[in-house]
Amino acid sequence: MCRERKIMLAAILCGMVYNIFLDCVSIGADYEGEIAAASAVVMAEDGSCVYEKNADEPRLVASTTKLMTALVAIEASKPDDPIEVRAECCGIEGTSMYLSPGEILTADELIEGLLLASGNDAAEALAVGLCGSEEAFVARMNEKAAALGLEHTAFINPHGLDAEGHRSTARDLAKLMLCCMQNERFAHITAMRDCVIDDKSYVNHNKLLERCEGCIGGKTGYTRAAGRCLVSCCEREGTRFVCVTLDDPDDWNDHCKLYDEAFAAWENRLAVSASERYEIPVAAGERQIAAAVPERELRLFLPKEEKLTYIHELPRFVYAPVHAGNCAGRVIVLRGGEAAGEVKLVFTEDVARAA
Repeated sequence: MCRERKIMLAAILCGMVYNIFLDCVSIGADYEGEIAAASAVVMAEDGSCVYEKNADEPRLVASTTKLMTALVAIEASKPDDPIEVRAECCGIEGTSMYLSPGEILTADELIEGLLLASGNDAAEALAVGLCGSEEAFVARMNEKAAALGLEHTAFINPHGLDAEGHRSTARDLAKLMLCCMQNERFAHITAMRDCVIDDKSYVNHNKLLERCEGCIGGKTGYTRAAGRCLVSCCEREGTRFVCVTLDDPDDWNDHCKLYDEAFAAWENRLAVSASERYEIPVAAGERQIAAAVPERELRLFLPKEEKLTYIHELPRFVYAPVHAGNCAGRVIVLRGGEAAGEVKLVFTEDVARAA
């Protein structure tokens, strides 16, 4: 096959990669029956789904709302920004930091109270302190939801107390959690077991931090109408998942079970290593060989037993001069005959033309 046809084939294969992970697959045929949740999803960090149950059904989501509250607050503040607690933010029903009017806390202290203690008053204090009103802050929450492609999500308040039209889905919350965990401030705070703010101690409501191997964060939620809601993130041996259960009376156990099944079946595999080395003959050069390496590593989220195949597009030889950093070819990774990704190969050093 001539080089032009090879390049055309590579382009066609690369265009197929975007569709590889669109379909969700069940971890086990009988496993769904063991899950008590009304809605659930397990999603890998690349956005692919390995388990779902009514994942696109809009529901009340209680205090898991505060994931978006935290993300918007983090993007609108610096950690040490002072925020004065206004009187209208105190005495909100439900879980609380027990803030007092006129009290001044930093943005991150309020976010700690928001995520660990699930403080409804902290949510209001952040909303009013950062945007001037709850309405303005909620508008930002919905703008962020739209930007993240959360098609079935709408927020009416920053704390998650039941309200007409306030809703999300298991899939949308999983996408949101993946985004949140990419933020260093959020990831640090959600992993805290406890904190002390103004001599008050707060303990993280997320019991999975202790009960589930590899749990690195999450958010609980509960109202009588919404039931028990839980969003969590877990990482083992370089593979990361998020799990969401809505209206689940056995959420702690369900998350542990779902994670154990997911990690047993799937992995974040190193498909192309940046340390791989290829040697390409050089014609009319000061040296006869030019080395080439992958421009970057490539990892793919795969079932552990799945085999990969490769297409190595390399020239039989190149003419000098050769310049470091120039393209030397590419490696295309195939799953079941379809492209799953590719990496460009680059020359590592110059090779001058022979005198």
